[in-house]
Amino acid sequence: MGQLKVNQNLVNAENAKTLVEICPFGAISYDGKKLDVSSACKMCKMCIKKGPAGVMEFVEEETKSIDKSLWRGICVYVDHDGESIHRVTYELIGKAKELAAVTHHPVYALMLGKGVEAAAHKLLHYGVDKIFVYDDDALENFRIEPYTAAFCDFIEKIKPSSILVGATNLGRQLAPRVAARCRAGLTADCTVLEMKENTDLVQIRPAFGGNIMAQIVSPNSRPQFCTVRYKVFAEPKPNENESGEIVRMQIAPDALASVIEVLSKTEKPKDVDISEADIIVAVGRGAKSEANRAMAKELADALGGVVACTRPLVEENIFDAKHQIGLSGRTVKPKLILCLGISGAVQFAAGMKSSDCIVAINTDKNAPIFDVAHYGIIGDLNEIVPLLLEKIKAKEA
Repeated sequence: MGQLKVNQNLVNAENAKTLVEICPFGAISYDGKKLDVSSACKMCKMCIKKGPAGVMEFVEEETKSIDKSLWRGICVYVDHDGESIHRVTYELIGKAKELAAVTHHPVYALMLGKGVEAAAHKLLHYGVDKIFVYDDDALENFRIEPYTAAFCDFIEKIKPSSILVGATNLGRQLAPRVAARCRAGLTADCTVLEMKENTDLVQIRPAFGGNIMAQIVSPNSRPQFCTVRYKVFAEPKPNENESGEIVRMQIAPDALASVIEVLSKTEKPKDVDISEADIIVAVGRGAKSEANRAMAKELADALGGVVACTRPLVEENIFDAKHQIGLSGRTVKPKLILCLGISGAVQFAAGMKSSDCIVAINTDKNAPIFDVAHYGIIGDLNEIVPLLLEKIKAKEA
């Protein structure tokens, strides 16, 4: 990174007027005495390339290089509820092993909580080299201060090169706070992760509404932080025997102090989680009528699946946000997904393109959904879906 420097001793009314006219963003102003560059500047350097020589100068900032050899290992934060481990953890462990194979680094797991060692043993079946466990009464319930303190203590003592966190409700709270305290960057909702031989983690995620894929690298910062949504990576198969070891970590009790007191916990009623569904019937704008939605529900029930939707139907308050598929919704990876009346915008496709089998029904033969679908049916869903239901019911009978 760098910044524009104005050599005020070379500024006069004539060249100042030229620079003001050259700037395409209106970021340069002149008050008769001083030339200023505002925050509207996009660093296009047009003022340097086409402006009066020497008046504007681009100065590179000095970046402090770090000793990357001091940072070793790829760590996965274990998201759990005290008993069961969230499946995104296993997916991240599988990915961590792929990344570690490039640099020959160990794979770590970090587990915070109370009485969690039994759950930690489950991870030893997935090829983790070391599981670092902070087991303390103060960590029984998730509270941001003690969890952050324990996480930072782990980073300070072990110095992992990269840290992968699931983009769950807990992970999205914890990862930014820890990254900020460690003065490290954080890339959220990554869809692709690659590793360079020099241990730089290439974090790839959709940007500008999914229209481009941004590659983010932190060459002078460690650890490298990223969050990944559930169902983005494949979950590895467990090994029959345990491997690796559990390392019990210690931290000063006063470091886990918190101003938050948990008075009680109430179990949240279980609702449909489209991320876990094996069969999904997704509806878009072309199937938003009440009759179409009823048909989609009947088809989902017949197949033993659930109904999901695209963003426009959430914005119109037809569906709840937890039923939305896409970049701003949920990422799904069912065995079968039927897309009814969905055009297939990139934002939607990014959230379901990894599904095992995609069937699309649309009247528009040029709809983008057919580019990602395994099977496409061009026609009116009001004619096609009843035929599907008829076939399913006949088979059941």
